[in-house]
Amino acid sequence: MNHIFIKTEKVRFQHVDYAGIVFYPRFLEMLNCLVEDWFEEALGRPFSKMHETNGIPTVDLKVQFKKAARLGETLTKKLWVKHLGGASILCGFRFEDEAGATCLEGEVTLVNVAFNPNRDGIKAEAFNDDMKHKINQYLLVTL
Repeated sequence: MNHIFIKTEKVRFQHVDYAGIVFYPRFLEMLNCLVEDWFEEALGRPFSKMHETNGIPTVDLKVQFKKAARLGETLTKKLWVKHLGGASILCGFRFEDEAGATCLEGEVTLVNVAFNPNRDGIKAEAFNDDMKHKINQYLLVTL
């Protein structure tokens, strides 16, 4: 079962610059929202619960901006897994406009970490078997 996690997002005034196109850091915020939604909706691990003991920080990010997205457009955001390690996930992502043209695409590496008991540090922690199974549902060899 190779799934792609898909969400849509309307480009709002808060996302755009003076020219009416998405300001690039807003794309990264949209990506973070996509990751957060994936963890909650598809993996059953909402950030509100996970962050009591763990985190899933981004440790590497590669983005190519292909086409401007404009105020009022609806973007289709897609996320899939390219590689699952012991404590890390390499995800591919793509945002498309209403015509299906790619606005941006790239890869993000996330690492599962556990907080020290007094929350003064973190360390990588392997995913449990249940999480590995859920994440593997989104593993795609090619797209």
